[in-house]
This record gives sequence, structure tokens and C-alpha cells, in this order.
Amino acid sequence: MPHLALVAMSGFRIRETQMFALGMSLPGLAPRADAIAALPSLGLLTLAGMTPDSWTVSYHDPHAVSELLIHELVSLRPALVAISALTASILDAYTLADRLRAQGIRVVIGGLHVTAMPDEAAAHADAIVIGDGEPVWKQVLEDAAADRLQKRYRAERPFDLAESPIPRFDLLGNRERPRFTLQTARGCPLACDFCGASRMLGPFREKPVGKIREELDALLAMKMRPYIELADDNTFAGRRNSVELLKALSRPGVRYFTEADWRIGEKPELVEGLAASGCVQVLMGFESLIHTHAGMGAKSARFDRMLAAADRLQQAGVAVIACFIVGSDGEDEESMARLGEFLVDAPFADVQLTVLTPFPGTALYRRLLTERRLLADRDWSAYSLFDVTYRPDILSAEQLQRGFYNLVRMVFSEGPATRRAAIRQAVWSRRKGAAA
Repeated sequence: MPHLALVAMSGFRIRETQMFALGMSLPGLAPRADAIAALPSLGLLTLAGMTPDSWTVSYHDPHAVSELLIHELVSLRPALVAISALTASILDAYTLADRLRAQGIRVVIGGLHVTAMPDEAAAHADAIVIGDGEPVWKQVLEDAAADRLQKRYRAERPFDLAESPIPRFDLLGNRERPRFTLQTARGCPLACDFCGASRMLGPFREKPVGKIREELDALLAMKMRPYIELADDNTFAGRRNSVELLKALSRPGVRYFTEADWRIGEKPELVEGLAASGCVQVLMGFESLIHTHAGMGAKSARFDRMLAAADRLQQAGVAVIACFIVGSDGEDEESMARLGEFLVDAPFADVQLTVLTPFPGTALYRRLLTERRLLADRDWSAYSLFDVTYRPDILSAEQLQRGFYNLVRMVFSEGPATRRAAIRQAVWSRRKGAAA
């Protein structure tokens, strides 16, 4: 039987020594970083669920390319190695692919970065998958088995999530994981200029509630009390019945974390239903105190209105992780200082800080490329969300990077981190019988 080796190169990378040191020393920063790095690749597990029984399958999620990894993969004698990677880890993916191909092993690479930069990726693989992988996966495997892989595969239509298979969660083995992943929607109906996920894989689509129940059943069969991160970009942004979705997610012992925009805080049925369904945290993009981005559409609003929406969620027992992006046009030292002062005493259960990052395929990337503001000395490993990769309009790149480090040091130091931990516990204590 031919063997398929699935390799997920983690998209989470800390590149600069200073950021690495901060991540290791600041109590509020390391837990989220660890959780992100340990998330399994739902895309690869889904493809595994579509793989015929005539293939054997293994799943690998290394933190880096190593001789041990190369030996492990080569020893399996795979008919095909499928690698998934995001921008920050794509160079590792290329290194791995080059090493395997040098030993006669065929490699296919896919993911958001490959979709945005197909010519670059094609130089390192026997085949690449552009866009959704599910519609072309059967053909990829048939061609690999017949030794006739095409250089490029692109779906003729966006994948219908009603056809989603049950992901092969069993391939994850016995390794303890802080979170598992489950997808209820793909993409986002908004088009924020910095977001690659909203449009690159096609239009916004929602998975039928029945399919979500089946996937959750599969997870529950593996683990009694799973903590699930919904692999959605904006879970409640569509038109489906949110009450039905919450009912599907509501299982004894199940807790979940999701991403949504602030507007859910103005929908009473969601505010009341989220905690009862097992939702413990919502990642919410506030983006900036004062700066705006193109494409945000209905997500744009006065800051006090967004704060009120977040407060309603927290009063109902759902912790809000407020996301802020540093480095928009107009950012200066004064605006960063204002953000830091606000976040030290902000009412959120937690905070996420990132540097504005022009991922390839986004409107932001195209604009900065046209304006010749992308830094030529930054390779893809710098597209980590923590490194400045472009020339700001007011500050220098060095000033922006230094300002970001100062913000991280201020916001994630022991005092503010302890304060937010107390807010989280207070929020969760309000939950009406739901497990925290």
C-alpha cells in the first residue's frame, strides 16, 4: 500500500532574540504562544479524512526541520509527502521539500502562502495545490500513485463544506494537546486589507450544523473533555441560525474558543447563548484605538461602542481577548504610548498585540509593494506578526520595532498580566452553570 506522510510546519515563529526573550520571561505572553504552536493542522487532517483506505497515512507536526525528521520521513518510504505551511514557516517547508526530493521522495505543498505565491512554491515541489485542497485531493493521490503528478492543481470551484469528511483526529496519537481544532466556517465576509484568509481561499462559506455535530462527536470519542479552538476567521458573521449552531456546540464538558467581531455583543441571543454553549473565550479584533483599515465594512465603529459590546459578553461570562495591531499608517510614538497606557488598565480578560504584517495575497501587501515600502532585507521568516517588514509612513522601521517591544514589555509584564487573570476569573465566575 502506498504511504502518505502529512507534515504540518507550524505557522508560529519567534524570530528575533529580543522577542524570544520577552516571550520566555513575560507571564502573560507565553501561554497563548504555546497554545498556538500546538494547534493541529485541521487542513491536513481533513485531507487525511478524504484519503482512500488503499493508502496508509501518518501525521507529523515538527517545530523545525531536523535530521531526525528527515530520517523519520525517509524511513516511511512514502509515495507522497504533503506539506502545509503559512508564510512564517514557508522557508522551513521549502528546506524540507528540497531535502526530501533530493532523496527521490515526491512532495506536494499547499496552504495560503502557496496560493499567494505559486511560482515561488513550485520551484520547491513536485506539485503544488492552489486554493482549497479538498476538490483536487483525489486527483492528486491518483496521479501520485500512477507516477504522473502535475505541477499545479487548482480547484474549479470553492469547496462545499457540506461535503467535508470527518478529519482524521486519530492520527494525532496520544500526545497531550492544549486544544483541538474544528471548523464551522471558512473565510470571512469582510475584507480587512491585512487579512489573507478572508478572500484567498474563495468566498465565505458556512458548514452545515449536522456536519459540525459529526466532527464534535469524533473529537468526543477521542477525549472526554476537549478544549476546542474553532478554526474560523469570524464564526458568527454569516446568516445561519446562531441558536442552532450554539446547540450543536453545547455538549457536557466541552469548552471552546472562537474568533468573532465585536458585533456579536449587540445580539442578545448570542450574548446569552455563548457561555451556556461552552464558549469560554472570544478573540475580538479591535485593531486600533484611532487608526482604521480599508475593507473593514460593518466592523468599523466608534471605539466606545466596541467596548460596550465586549463588556456585555464579559458580563455574560465569556472572556474577551482584545486584539490590537501596531504600525498602521499614522502610527507614531505618541499613539503607541496612548495604546500602552490604555491596555495596562483595560477591562479585557486578555490582550493580543501584533505588528501590522503585509502577508502576500492581501490588499495591504499589494499596496506596500506598489509603494515600494516592503523591506528587501526581510525574508518570509520575518512575517511572524512580531517583526516589522515594511517602511512605516512616519516612524522608521527601527523605531516601530522598538516601540512594539516596549508595548509588549509594558502590557505583558507581571502587574497587568495578573490583573487580566483576575478579570478572567471574575468573568468565568458569572457563567450560569457552564464549565469554565
